[in-house]
Amino acid sequence: MSRRSEIVLAGSGGQGVLLSGTLLAEAAILEGANVVQTVSYGIATRGGTSMTEVIVDDGEIVFQQVEKPDVVLAMSPEAMKTYEASAGEGALVLYDTTFVEERQGKNLAGFPFTDTAAKMGNVGLANIIALGFLCAASGVLTQDALETAISERFSDKKRDANLAALRAGAAAAASVFAPA
Repeated sequence: MSRRSEIVLAGSGGQGVLLSGTLLAEAAILEGANVVQTVSYGIATRGGTSMTEVIVDDGEIVFQQVEKPDVVLAMSPEAMKTYEASAGEGALVLYDTTFVEERQGKNLAGFPFTDTAAKMGNVGLANIIALGFLCAASGVLTQDALETAISERFSDKKRDANLAALRAGAAAAASVFAPA
């Protein structure tokens, strides 16, 4: 039996969710998995809806559409409203508390990705912090594969900043999901 993970990353245009999905897909390929990525975005470059679905499977991917996501990352209130309800039973729903009102519930976890990125000096890193958080919380991919994907995509200062953001997200997930 193959391991299949269906992941939805959604937010507003300009938040970098499509890049995060691409990095997720590239990291999965580096781990030897089969991957399908689809994207959807509004006509507006910034502020419109932006969403990517990534399917990661050790086996052949016959049906190339997400039916019930195992993991949802919502970077905006609109994304949370749209995709939280589509999550499968037991799915992990992660969201940015910078923009999405905090809520309680089984398998819900909020973290201020954008505020954390601002404290790091670049709000444009919020998506990478969220990606590190997502992968550490879900276990869908290894940190090493993500770091390799980032290192292959970016050079010098951008690489270092993105790696620091990824590690900050993973560390945040470890603290949020630490045993009580």
